[in-house]
Amino acid sequence: MSAPDTRSAAAIAAAVNGGQASAAEMAEQALARIDAYDAVQPQIWITRAAREDVLAAAREVDERIAAGEILPLAGVAYAVKDNIDVAGLPTTAACPAFAYDPAASAGVIERLAAAGAICVGKTNLDQFATGLNGTRSPYGIPRNAYNLDYVSGGSSSGSSVAVAAGLVPFALGTDTAGSGRVPAAFQHLIGFKPSKGRWSTRGLVPACRSIDCITTFANDVADARLVDAAIAGFDPADPWSKPLAETPLQPRRIGVPRPDQRVFFGDAQAAFFYEQAIATLGQNAEIVELDIAPLLEAALLLYGGPWVAERTAAIEELLTENPDAIDPTVREVVSGGTDISAVTLWNGIYRLAELKRHADLMWQDVDMLAFPTTPTTYRVREMLAAPVALNSNLGFYTNFVNLLDMAAIAVPAGVRDNGTGFGITLIGPADSDLALMRGAEAFLGAAEIPAPPPLDLEGHMERVKLAVVGAHLKDMPLHWQLTSRDAEFVGAFDTAPSYRLYAMADSTPPKPALAWSDDGAAIPVEVYELDVAAFGSFTAEVPAPLAIGTVTLEDGSSVKGFVAEPRALTGATDITHLGGWRNFIAAG
Repeated sequence: MSAPDTRSAAAIAAAVNGGQASAAEMAEQALARIDAYDAVQPQIWITRAAREDVLAAAREVDERIAAGEILPLAGVAYAVKDNIDVAGLPTTAACPAFAYDPAASAGVIERLAAAGAICVGKTNLDQFATGLNGTRSPYGIPRNAYNLDYVSGGSSSGSSVAVAAGLVPFALGTDTAGSGRVPAAFQHLIGFKPSKGRWSTRGLVPACRSIDCITTFANDVADARLVDAAIAGFDPADPWSKPLAETPLQPRRIGVPRPDQRVFFGDAQAAFFYEQAIATLGQNAEIVELDIAPLLEAALLLYGGPWVAERTAAIEELLTENPDAIDPTVREVVSGGTDISAVTLWNGIYRLAELKRHADLMWQDVDMLAFPTTPTTYRVREMLAAPVALNSNLGFYTNFVNLLDMAAIAVPAGVRDNGTGFGITLIGPADSDLALMRGAEAFLGAAEIPAPPPLDLEGHMERVKLAVVGAHLKDMPLHWQLTSRDAEFVGAFDTAPSYRLYAMADSTPPKPALAWSDDGAAIPVEVYELDVAAFGSFTAEVPAPLAIGTVTLEDGSSVKGFVAEPRALTGATDITHLGGWRNFIAAG
């Protein structure tokens, strides 16, 4: 009898309910995975549940199954962001001076326990859920599971890594500005952010209490739906909870930003993946280009307007009495709220109401939005060097969603060369949660997205793809400059039909010059992959008038490659018609 897929909550629950596995066995396996991954990233956890407590909870699930219960999450281990109360475990919000022992579990934890799920620990986060990158915690910096040089995304950093690394099939995060979506994009996950009030926030340490949402990370939409079914519902003890409702929605018209409003901060791969995603969505729906300026203005209110004061209110006592206990960047963000007047707040509320009316009318023109989840990603060292500016970039497409009372689901949409993920987010009006899940499944079923790379367990060495067009081709005189650097052959490709190829004059050995042209053709190239250090040393040896720039391939993707200064064409012979450098050499 085959063991269940431990990355699937549905598979584990089916096996435990069906008697093919026990909850105790599943718990033992989860604890073993967590122990093993501690050698890589122990900092994804703030508090681990005691082994005996996990196993006791698992045995209780087995007893319930033996008594005839069918539990939708039977024996499924999960992790909890440490701003959500779990009875028996401290809540820290990643601030030791703030820590307390909750008297009871949060509403969502109670419902998961009733469904048979087993909490294995509390995960790290950007302190007080203030950040989208994962570097703002005294408990360490959780890093992207697929490339340890890069940020995991935040603020739900540890929860996202726990799922991406295969430790648990789902984990709870939270989302105020995008904290349940950005980490999902970076690590090839589903990030489901329900409508405000669909999931109880009782027992959640607030960031912005009026717009906070508890969320889930999962490996597929089916598991996100399973978790939602267990958690969603009215909680009379939560003043922000509301009865369940469903907005009927058929994604016939999908809104995307106008081309001039698509921002990727120089990330060409993200721009390419987004174009691919739009093309996929356009197979079964009309793509409607929107002016997103009102949405972006609403987004600015979250950190550039009076809603900062709501974050201040959440930790006012600590900020006043012990400010040094707060992460310096977090303190810089939240302390600004002390100077916001009631007049400023009300003017912000009035403006948000105007922008929300615009957003509500937008749903007459489109059924859902499909935005990039985040424009780009950054290395940890880059984020630490510019923590506020780069963090703001990550929230470009996410910050408006909760303020305007929308539901959202983040889904994978591409794999960068560095192993990190690119994703899109489907966004709909309040209570469109189930329709967005169906839309996400339809997109993933139609999109041709490569599988994520192997997990980075020892520290990823970033690599660069390089296109060569002449003397560095295999069996050509300068090919040794690649082999001596352990360059790996990726494949033979054609460029986009936008180049002309020249044989330079008086070049020894003979070398070509590749130049962009409005009346160009597709030129054959070979693409190799080198680590960053090797690529740097190779580039340093490229003699003028040649240079290394960016070359566009036939499929629209970009790689580094040889380009030519204008002087390289002086006295050169146009050999484009020959169809490549090899044919030129063969012709003598």
